[in-house]
Amino acid sequence: QVRLVESGGGLVQPGGSLRLSCEASGSIYSINTVGWFRQTPGKQRELVANISDVGVTKYADSLKGRFTIGRDNVASVWLQINDLETEDTAVYYCNADWGYTGLGVPLAAWGQGTLVLVSS
Repeated sequence: QVRLVESGGGLVQPGGSLRLSCEASGSIYSINTVGWFRQTPGKQRELVANISDVGVTKYADSLKGRFTIGRDNVASVWLQINDLETEDTAVYYCNADWGYTGLGVPLAAWGQGTLVLVSS
């Protein structure tokens, strides 16, 4: 099992920057991919970016340029957000996966989320 804890959210003015952190514990060496998702009320959770165990990154097409995902070590993944916009206001969640069950269901965990509020 893997447990995830996000941090770094808060209130920021438009145009500002934030770095979100995701710290994993438990069976961290089994983790394949760590991703950042975000969700606003009434909308589906959407992928922001993810990073594989070998450092391959993927970004949502609409968010390229202002978001950067990185990995300090196997248990620590961050998301740098620059030039924040009010539309970036959301709860940001960290997700990690470490394989599949015999039925093809992903083995994954979610953090509790961290709120990013972009407002003047």
